[in-house]
Amino acid sequence: MEKLLIVYSLIFSLATFTCSATTYTVGDSSGWDISTNLDTWIADKNFKVGDALVFQYSSSQSVEEVTKENYDTCNTTNVLATYGNGNTTVPLTRGGDRYFVSGNKLYCLGGMKLHVHVQGDQKSLAVAPTLAPKAVAGSDQNTATLPQSPSSKKNAHFSSGTVSCARDALKLVCVALMAAAYGMLKI
Repeated sequence: MEKLLIVYSLIFSLATFTCSATTYTVGDSSGWDISTNLDTWIADKNFKVGDALVFQYSSSQSVEEVTKENYDTCNTTNVLATYGNGNTTVPLTRGGDRYFVSGNKLYCLGGMKLHVHVQGDQKSLAVAPTLAPKAVAGSDQNTATLPQSPSSKKNAHFSSGTVSCARDALKLVCVALMAAAYGMLKI
């Protein structure tokens, strides 16, 4: 009986660990827009490997992932990736700095750019897809240099991935308790 409880405790712990990824909607309800104060939005965020950024924007806008040098100068001629479908999910699959700018140089110069520091190991690329939150990936993403994320849901304020993981973890606890009760009753 004790061994069974230990096994279920380990399953619950594993479920809780793998559910710790968060999906961030850039700019919250304002989205990826020139009117959004991205410096204020990012101030209280701690990004980790396995999290994801969701960019929501109008069809006339785009998101470009660039190098630090291109971020500093709003250079959009030599980009790492281009997104332009209005709803883009970018998985954070490795530790380090990531830089995003508006495809419109004037908007970028006006502050429509985002520098994200991702906490985690530079070698986390192979582990991250299993921990990445489920999110909707844009169909027109240029992902030649970036790995794709599994697709499912996005969030507005709280991460729907975290909420669904918490629900799944609670289900595991219920199953473990029922199994323990079944084992105690020896039915």
